[in-house]
Amino acid sequence: MTPDFRMSTVSYREAMREAIRDAMRRDPRVFLMGEDVGRYGGCYAVSKGLLEEFGEERIRDTPLSESAFVGAGIGAALGGLRPIVEVMTVNFSLLALDQIVNTAATLRHMSGNQFGVPLVIRMTTGAGRQLAAQHSHSLEGWYAHVPGIKILAPATIQDARGMLWPALQDPDPVLIFEHNSLYNETAALTGEPPEVDIRKAQIARPGRDVSLLTYGGTVALALEAARTLEAEGIQAEVIDLRVLRPLDEATILESVRRTRRAVVIDEAWRSGSLAAEVCARIAEEAFYELEAPPTRVCSAEVPMPYAKHLEQAALPQLADVLDAVRGVLA
Repeated sequence: MTPDFRMSTVSYREAMREAIRDAMRRDPRVFLMGEDVGRYGGCYAVSKGLLEEFGEERIRDTPLSESAFVGAGIGAALGGLRPIVEVMTVNFSLLALDQIVNTAATLRHMSGNQFGVPLVIRMTTGAGRQLAAQHSHSLEGWYAHVPGIKILAPATIQDARGMLWPALQDPDPVLIFEHNSLYNETAALTGEPPEVDIRKAQIARPGRDVSLLTYGGTVALALEAARTLEAEGIQAEVIDLRVLRPLDEATILESVRRTRRAVVIDEAWRSGSLAAEVCARIAEEAFYELEAPPTRVCSAEVPMPYAKHLEQAALPQLADVLDAVRGVLA
């Protein structure tokens, strides 16, 4: 049943489904393609019911070949359509790395600005569900390294509902990373689809003593840390980066210059991480305004374990964030 979006509490999954439905109703060029998106309703049930509503021409199940169907999406975008390509997990997107990095991201440059690739690729990312090393990594930072594409990481139901339409209006490829821990989260949505600026980070919680900079599945962790720290008299500001390329450097620096301390939380590995890039920019642009070195809280540098206790040990935890904040305040 379609949720009543005039005023209702919906899940992240339902918000994303309604974003797809709304886009397909508004623009006949939009279609969805990927593994199991049709009859099965998507690996995470995001597209459940859309096949019955829009038919097989616009909800297309594909063979199990990421390189093939991402390539088909690129071709469709070049031909004037507005494809939404769903890749089951970020780990599987590596099978389409050539199509994404060597083709979609480069065609505007290589064609002398004659054409772009208005393609949206959605994929699940992150750990925490005991899906082991081939289904659980956070590789957003890899893609954020690449010019020619935009990287979005909706952490809220509002962003899950509101980011897709502006992404489809972008003349170049946009990758949307949906953390698997968020699909069952709920929040109230009222009125029309929220307007989301897919160029800007967002202040998720204001504060004065330390900036917690994060994105996706670890935004909730940062907010939990901020609530815990408040009981100690520490006001932590939480910045939801949400746009990983291009980074909203202005919002990052405004926050850090105000609080004079920064802790970056990133579920990816520490070495070469997006957290490292954020810390580097802070050091380059706000070094003399800092009271402490920027620090990072990242996952352990191991393939993600299957066993629950080991998986949790590998991931950033509340105690890790609290220790990092107390360290920069010491």
